[in-house]
Amino acid sequence: MKIILAAPNFPQPRGNTVTVRRIAAHLEKLGVQTEIVSTTEEVKPLPFGDLVHGFHAFYFYQFMQKLAERPDPYIVTMTGTDLNVDLFHPQKRGGVLSVLREAKAIHVFDEAAKTILLKEAPEFEYKVFPIAQGATGFPPSGLPLEKEAGTFLYVLPAGIRKVKNIPSAISALGKLHKKYPHLRLWLVGPVIEEAEAEIVLDLVERHSGWVCCIGELPHSEMGAVYQQADAVLNTSLSEGQPAAILEAMSYGLPVLVSNVQGNSGMVENGSTGYLYNDEQEFLDYAEQLINDDEARQRLGQRAKQYAAEQHSSIREAEALLKIYKSLLQ
Repeated sequence: MKIILAAPNFPQPRGNTVTVRRIAAHLEKLGVQTEIVSTTEEVKPLPFGDLVHGFHAFYFYQFMQKLAERPDPYIVTMTGTDLNVDLFHPQKRGGVLSVLREAKAIHVFDEAAKTILLKEAPEFEYKVFPIAQGATGFPPSGLPLEKEAGTFLYVLPAGIRKVKNIPSAISALGKLHKKYPHLRLWLVGPVIEEAEAEIVLDLVERHSGWVCCIGELPHSEMGAVYQQADAVLNTSLSEGQPAAILEAMSYGLPVLVSNVQGNSGMVENGSTGYLYNDEQEFLDYAEQLINDDEARQRLGQRAKQYAAEQHSSIREAEALLKIYKSLLQ
């Protein structure tokens, strides 16, 4: 069996690239041949495969419109903005629903995502499959940058774009930094939107004494970042199921994340991390993480246990393979 995995912006270091590479690696362990293609580069005829698995419904829809011959069968994974934004966008909704309608199966990351989709398109119920993302492991690696001794390091792993709401993290932590001058923040991720990058990089320059923008890193080096972090942030306005937060949890790190669908599907407030609704809650939780070693360790241990039990990469691949086989019989 050969599966073509079609993802946007591949091989750029974004969430979809992390997801398809992880799935491909574990499908290969199960004896499945895979090939990854980008849906946002120059369109070429699809390579031969028994089935095409597209990631991000709207990008996949656009890709399909450019193909001389459309694949059949295909399935679609809804990864985040396609579910939470594009599905409700007047100019994009039709494309999203069109590509899902022709799909033989639709993969979402959790039951909450399934509920959102079926509220808008209940006719898809028979072919929607919630399968949790697997956690990605990392080989040992070094990092040119080292955390300063005696500091408390927050890491925010995200590509720089408006939906990630990075300026809010700098602004809020700036208030805490006045009280805790040993606080540090690393931003890790590529520039995706130039206009947002201007705002973020201006803030980084103004707070250069404690904020560092590392920029784009090979995904294999993220393990070295997590090893130095004390806590990991996600300030997104919208999420699917962020791989970076799942990776941080698998490292036993406490996470402080915005209370949006995707984050809330992984993080149980006060148990496996903290969910915040506004800046004051963010500040309260962020300060607690700095001051309460016991709470930080407890959250990290529970997060690691949750990631191991609920986000097995091999179980993710096995569940997808079961769908592939059922469609090809």
